[in-house]
Amino acid sequence: MASLKQARFGSVVLQTLLAVIIVLAAVYLFFNAAANLQRSRIASGFGFLARESGFEISETTFLTYDAADTYLKALAVGVLNTLRISFLAIVCSTFLGTAIGLMRLSSNWLIANLAAVYVEMLRNVPLVVQLFFWYALITESLPAPAAALSPFPGLFLSNRGFAFPAVIFQAPLTLDYPVLNGFNFTGGALLSPEFTALFLGLSLYTAAFIAEIVRAGILAVDRGQSEAAHALGHSQAQVIRFIVVPQALRLMVPPLTSQYLNCMKNSSLAVAIGYPDLVSIVNTAINQTGQAIEGIAIIMAVYLTISLSVSALMNGYNRRLARRGRTS
Repeated sequence: MASLKQARFGSVVLQTLLAVIIVLAAVYLFFNAAANLQRSRIASGFGFLARESGFEISETTFLTYDAADTYLKALAVGVLNTLRISFLAIVCSTFLGTAIGLMRLSSNWLIANLAAVYVEMLRNVPLVVQLFFWYALITESLPAPAAALSPFPGLFLSNRGFAFPAVIFQAPLTLDYPVLNGFNFTGGALLSPEFTALFLGLSLYTAAFIAEIVRAGILAVDRGQSEAAHALGHSQAQVIRFIVVPQALRLMVPPLTSQYLNCMKNSSLAVAIGYPDLVSIVNTAINQTGQAIEGIAIIMAVYLTISLSVSALMNGYNRRLARRGRTS
C-alpha cells in the first residue's frame, strides 16, 4: 500500500515539474520575442486590426468590402470565404464519395474498376498539383468572355469563370441575368476561376478518401444480415438503405470526421491559386504591417475554433447513432 502511494506521489511530482518547465519555457519565449520585436522597432499587439487595410479583395461572401475598411473586416471576409468553400466542398465530396464507394462494391466489372481508378488516381496525386491542374484547365482551355460557351440561355463558361442568373429576393422573385459588358460579364452571379478550381480540387480529392471509408464501412457489416434480408424478399437497394447503411454509419462517422477536418484545413492551399481565403488575406496583412506573430496566431486560432466546432458536431452525431444502436 505504501509503495502504491509513493508511486502516485512520484507521478504527481513529475507531472508538476513537467508543467512548470512548459510554463517557464512559454514565458521565456514570449518575453524573448517581445524583446526582439522591441529591439527591431516592430510594433506588436492586435491594434493594427482597427487600422485601414488599404488593399482590395477580389471575392467576398455576404459582406461588402473595400480598401478603406479595417484589417478586422478583411479578416472577417477571409473567414467567411474559408467557411463557404469548406462547407460546399464537404457537402459535395460526401455525396460524390458515397456514390463512388457504392460503385466500388458493384458487381458490374466496368463500374467497379472505373471507381477504383478514380480513387487511386485522385488520392495519390498531391492536392496542390490538382489545384494547379484545374486552375490551368479553366483559365487556358476556356475561351474569353466575348466567345464564352453558353450551353443554356443565361449560362456562360469562359476563362473569367462561370456566369449564371442570380435570384433577386424581392416580391415578386426575379432573375438577374449576366450580360457581356466589355471584357467581362456584369449582373447575375459569377464563380471565379480560383473558386471553381479550389471547389473542384477539394471536392474530388476528399471524395476519393470518403469513397474508401464508405466501402470499408459497408464491408464491415456482417454479410449474413444482407443474405437474410435478400431471403425475405428485399431488393438490393432496400438492403443497403435500411439494413447495411444504418449499421455502417456508426463505423464511418469517426473517419469521416477526420476527412471533413482535412478538407477544411486543405482549403488553406487556396493561396497557391489566388483565392482570397483567410491565409491569403492574413499573408497580405503581414506583408503590410510586419506583425507576423499576431497574423499566424489569428490563423491558428480561427482554424482551431472551426476544427473543434466540426469535431463537436460530428462527435455529437456519433453519440446519437450509438444511443440509437443500443436502443434498437
